[in-house]
Amino acid sequence: MLVVAVDTSTPAVTAGVVRVETSSAVTFYPLASRVTVNPRAHAEVLTPQILECLQEGGVSAGEVGAVVTGTGPGPYTGLRVGMATAAAFADALGVPAYGVCTLDGIAAAVGFDRPLLVVTDARRREVYWARYDNGKRVEGPAVRRPAEVPAAPSELVAGSAEHAEFFDLPYTNVASPTPLGLVSVVADRIMAGAAPDPLVPLYLRRPDATEPGGPRREPEAIPPPDFITRGVM
Repeated sequence: MLVVAVDTSTPAVTAGVVRVETSSAVTFYPLASRVTVNPRAHAEVLTPQILECLQEGGVSAGEVGAVVTGTGPGPYTGLRVGMATAAAFADALGVPAYGVCTLDGIAAAVGFDRPLLVVTDARRREVYWARYDNGKRVEGPAVRRPAEVPAAPSELVAGSAEHAEFFDLPYTNVASPTPLGLVSVVADRIMAGAAPDPLVPLYLRRPDATEPGGPRREPEAIPPPDFITRGVM
């Protein structure tokens, strides 16, 4: 089965095509991938990247059997671009769209079977983080200041290199989820034909833009100065 994978929850705009096959075990064949590191270019480059990956892989959109998208945690604007694009692409093709926690996708790309910490930029001097052991998430995802996230018992840190520096751990250079990492998280469900859960973004905090409250109270009228009421110029 051909699977298109996308993620826009980090500064990297990621797209790729992965072939998934099953015999005695699930086997993955990455056909093409594109990564553009630009937090302001999600909407401009994601769809062209998907089309480039299909062309490079020598396959057509009609051959795609499923779509996988990172669901964050991530900033509101960037995250919704990837999820909306994935949902629209899946709907147009009549195929299911599966959501994957972006931190899970990074952990899967690392492939570390011992305690692993994954952190990404949450802005406001905070990090999104999750902890893994033997490839399984055991804590998170959550958002905190780096000083509030203990490094132990993790033995390795992945994700944002800038924010990994806050932790006294060896760093593995996997800053964002790969298409293969994203697909591998839900490959068993895809191949089993399991119905996907609704795509729900992991914002982990209220968006900066909020709905306005009730109507603003008009200021009370201020009487004109006495010299104006007397007609004095």
